[in-house]
Amino acid sequence: MNVRHDYQWCVAGTLLALGLSFGLSHSLFAQTGPAEAEQGVQVLTRGPVHEAFAETVTFDPEPGIVATKAPPAAIEELPPEQRPEGDNVAWIPGYWGWDDERNDFIWVSGIWRALPPGRQWVPGYWAESQQGFQWTSGYWADAQASEVEYLPEPPTTVEAGPNIAATSVDQTWLPGCWIWQQNRYAWRPGFWANVEPDWVWIPAHYVWAPRGYVFVDGYWDYSVSRRGVLFAPVYFNSSVYAQRGFSYSPTAMINLGVFANHLFLRPRYQHYYFGDYYATSYRGAGYYPRYAYHSNRFGYDPIYAYDRWQNRRDLGWEQRQQVNFQNFRDHENLRPPRTWEAQGLLNASDATARAGLPRVASLLDDVRRSRDNRQRFQAVDPSERQRIGQHAQEVRRFRDERQRLEANAVGAPAETGDRTIAPARVRLPGSPIVAKPVTGLGRNYTPPRTYEAPKLDPNVAAKPRANRSLGQPQQRAVNREPLGQPQTQSQVQGQGLQSRQRTVNRMPLDQMQPQPRAQRQTQQSQRQAEVQRQTQQPLQRTVNREPLEQPQPQTQPQPRSQRQAQQSQRQAEVQRQAQQPLQRTVNRMPVDQPQTQPKAQRQAAQRQPQIQRQAPQPQRQPQVQRQAPQPQRQPQAQRQAPQSQRQPQAQRQTQQRGGNAPAGANQDRSRGKDKR
Repeated sequence: MNVRHDYQWCVAGTLLALGLSFGLSHSLFAQTGPAEAEQGVQVLTRGPVHEAFAETVTFDPEPGIVATKAPPAAIEELPPEQRPEGDNVAWIPGYWGWDDERNDFIWVSGIWRALPPGRQWVPGYWAESQQGFQWTSGYWADAQASEVEYLPEPPTTVEAGPNIAATSVDQTWLPGCWIWQQNRYAWRPGFWANVEPDWVWIPAHYVWAPRGYVFVDGYWDYSVSRRGVLFAPVYFNSSVYAQRGFSYSPTAMINLGVFANHLFLRPRYQHYYFGDYYATSYRGAGYYPRYAYHSNRFGYDPIYAYDRWQNRRDLGWEQRQQVNFQNFRDHENLRPPRTWEAQGLLNASDATARAGLPRVASLLDDVRRSRDNRQRFQAVDPSERQRIGQHAQEVRRFRDERQRLEANAVGAPAETGDRTIAPARVRLPGSPIVAKPVTGLGRNYTPPRTYEAPKLDPNVAAKPRANRSLGQPQQRAVNREPLGQPQTQSQVQGQGLQSRQRTVNRMPLDQMQPQPRAQRQTQQSQRQAEVQRQTQQPLQRTVNREPLEQPQPQTQPQPRSQRQAQQSQRQAEVQRQAQQPLQRTVNRMPVDQPQTQPKAQRQAAQRQPQIQRQAPQPQRQPQVQRQAPQPQRQPQAQRQAPQSQRQPQAQRQTQQRGGNAPAGANQDRSRGKDKR
């Protein structure tokens, strides 16, 4: 980073403090770190990504975050003296970004950007609102568009991922989107599409503005490694940039190879973030690791989708993304450094834990001279740098014109809370940052054909979003959302934003399991086993509650029929256990004691004919006669002569005529012996 003042001593002191002059060694960076902090300038190796370098896609876009104070005036930023080769490369100036931890603004450095073919850059801005100063995001608009249409708030998304299988491993799923047509929204479903190497498809999405929502149709962008140069953000003390004649030129560039390994998304700010945001304290601020943001349908991450396609042959790639996040979250010593000073100290030390880890940031001049660098650079002469400086003034004027058009709207939704405003179409002047026509690009820079989107689905019902506060949009909801927590697709589809937040809040993203389907199957098996156990418990209690020492209660009618009904529903082992209580009940009656149910027998005898009163119960007669003879009702003569049992009525008549019947019976038996 180069900082220029009108006074020579300021130039020398600042450059020495920053340690960013060309030719300085890595060890000197560590020595000049404390001086850098004293001078009020700190080069960061983490922070927001310039939104022109990577545009986010959120399914349900929200109004931007609100800062508690006004941003400073834009500083004078000069491009570096080296630029990537290419006719379609342009310098896009930086802007102030809000840092929650510092409660202050940091400078998001400008970038060298290979402009997306057929697009023009509409920069974002800070504007005063009722609650503070609110951010409105920039976007890549169609280069041929001369007007912008502000639409009512789109309904809540119904995007829930693929509903059909892909026909090839070379395909990726592109999400659906609401389309404004004939004064209403209609759903355009997602579809599978073939991925083109070195190209990233940015799907259609909406961007919030104070006057309404701006529709951005899908377009092709270069892969991250071909987009240009991303420079490190910087924190300036107000005493530094307030000095007369102050200017700044970035020289610390972010290693794009490390960039994707530590990438986060923050939907409320519509920004990517890179670096160390692994601590649990970032959960409430709404920082999502890219694997969780993409897989849980908060939005669509084109960079993650392309990286997943590149690793489509590696079946464990997605799971390693989560494992790596958890590893950095649990081991602070493995996280990337947060400042240029901290990186210099690590490189100068003998820390073995950092051995082999690539640097987050490097000097542009060192990268240009490196033999391993595949990106070619060319020098920028002083006259061109002066012209680019004037070009930055045009970009700021274009930004201010956009702010004026969106702030002068009568009854803007940001002020009134009305989400059913009528569409408005206004003329917007052309952006100073516009890509060259596609026909003028080389073969490697000409985009593929645009995807043919599917037809609109009129059967999908549009549901409005849940109510939210106008002050800090989603402030309370975002603060209670754990970083990176997932939700099931069935809970996302067709539900409002408020219900989806409740789903997100009950499972942190950093605790998400890599195999949710296997977990669901295991839980279903456990629930089924629990249901079976509870179903068997009432039957077991019915069998086991009858003590062996007590007879069966008289209040249960037909206990045997009930046992038979239970036996038909149980298995062989349960049937054996159900029969045991009955056998023990019969066997416990002594032979010399009467039956245990005389009262029931007497009541039954009163209701039945006399011939049936003395007849034994047919259900227990065989067992009682074999195991428990009743001497009161069966004399010994009857036990020895079974024939008497088959004539109970004759025996009763003989006993009623008198006491000679037994003697006559003895005489008949004596005659029978004499005859024999």
